[in-house]
Amino acid sequence: MHTMSLDHLKPGEYSTIRAINAEDGLQQRLNALGFRVGKRVELVRRGRFHGPLHLRIGATEVMMRSTEAHRIQVSQDAGIAHA
Repeated sequence: MHTMSLDHLKPGEYSTIRAINAEDGLQQRLNALGFRVGKRVELVRRGRFHGPLHLRIGATEVMMRSTEAHRIQVSQDAGIAHA
């Protein structure tokens, strides 16, 4: 299983969260948004010039800075089918 940070996904790719390496405040905010180990996340699109990432986790859509996404380790899922 290949792991990488969430900010390395390409639009349309899905991944499963394997670890979140963030300080307590950010960890709590991410948890509240549904970012937990084992959850599946899709990168919908990227902002221009290293702008924010548009992510979908379950039925929730979130905009996240690349620096925050870099703290989330994921394993890439095969295919692009919806779960």
